[in-house]
Amino acid sequence: MSQAPTHAIHGEGESHGTFASYIIGFIIAAVLTVAAFAAVMMHAMSPGVTLGVITVLAVIQIFVHLVYFLHMNGSSSQSWNLTAFVFAVACVLIVVGGTIFILHDTSMNMMSR
Repeated sequence: MSQAPTHAIHGEGESHGTFASYIIGFIIAAVLTVAAFAAVMMHAMSPGVTLGVITVLAVIQIFVHLVYFLHMNGSSSQSWNLTAFVFAVACVLIVVGGTIFILHDTSMNMMSR
């Protein structure tokens, strides 16, 4: 009589990072965070350029987190995760963009101006 295994079975294509990949991701994320703080604290750039630098560093950090901690990549086994992520980002952009548009349009059409 055979018994079913008692350990959890992971889905096919499910990858878990190694300790080294987590450390590399942590170091890159920490360096990006320190760079953003340094850009603000040194006052070496104009406020507009500083905002642009922080935005670029934030986008890079998002990709570092997606790759090193959430293990998202372009492999065929990750296609549904990637599709769900792209759909979620599109929904957030539509909601945020629509809110900004509505608030701007309302501000432009106020009678008290």
